[in-house]
Amino acid sequence: MGQMIPDPTSAPPVKLKANCASRKSQNDASFTERVIAATGPNADRRLVEVMPSLVRHLHAFAREVNLTVAEWMAAVEFINECGRMSDDRRNETQLLCDIVGLESLVDEITSRMLATSNSETPSAILGPFYRQDAPLLPNGSSIVQNLIPSVPWYEQAVASSAFVTGRVLSSSGVPIKGAIVDVWHSAPNGLYEQQDESQPDMNFRGRFETDADGRYAFYALRPVPYPIPDDGPAGRLLSLLDRHPYRPGHIHFIVSAAGFRALTTQLYDEGDEYIAKDSVFAVKDELVVRFAPRDGDPDARWSLEYDFVLGRASDQG
Repeated sequence: MGQMIPDPTSAPPVKLKANCASRKSQNDASFTERVIAATGPNADRRLVEVMPSLVRHLHAFAREVNLTVAEWMAAVEFINECGRMSDDRRNETQLLCDIVGLESLVDEITSRMLATSNSETPSAILGPFYRQDAPLLPNGSSIVQNLIPSVPWYEQAVASSAFVTGRVLSSSGVPIKGAIVDVWHSAPNGLYEQQDESQPDMNFRGRFETDADGRYAFYALRPVPYPIPDDGPAGRLLSLLDRHPYRPGHIHFIVSAAGFRALTTQLYDEGDEYIAKDSVFAVKDELVVRFAPRDGDPDARWSLEYDFVLGRASDQG
């Protein structure tokens, strides 16, 4: 039988002996510098740039908290479990990065590095439920499939039916023809279609091409808040931290066009109770929107208009 990994949350604190001569080389800062110096002359240039900082931060963290072997092994197994649980339908490791704010932070850093104009639409995290090759649909069509009275959330879907439209523009305000607006959101039960076997494949997903005026349009639903999956290691971490798992209602977008940087972002319903306490820290003020009542349209009770502004790809340098 394999050795059981101790649970660091239940084990008593380990009192470490100070000034132990046999451990001095590991606890001394020179140990960290030796690890960094082991990098060879032909190492990847970017790794040569970032690894010294990573190693110093990791070693400093271990020293600061007196990290024990049991705790380190539990952390390794935790990350391994995230990997084992990840597949093309769910990325548990990415979910872990989300709940500690790492994906939102990296997204913000990248966005600031590439942006050349304050008019560009802010980015937001991709999230773990994106799927490539959503159906390319005509402007004005719906991403809601198989909405019939027998669906458990039929009445909720009708009440939240929405018409979403807007333009895709350059940072100078010129409409972009032929841009692709890739959109997806959860069902009223809070589940994306790959989480819910009762939903049709690619439900609540679609891609739309902008017209000569840069305009896109589609029918969807006003989004609902939902808990991120908490049945895995990331969810256990949330529980140990005494945190809720909820995200505010949002619609995901990837907006792309030839000659422009692709934009990955989300739009958030301003009426949502979780706007100020998103479990993955992804909400930005510029992405909070208001759904207005829509009259005279039998297919939608609400409407939303939002313009996306893209930066040119040549601006990346």
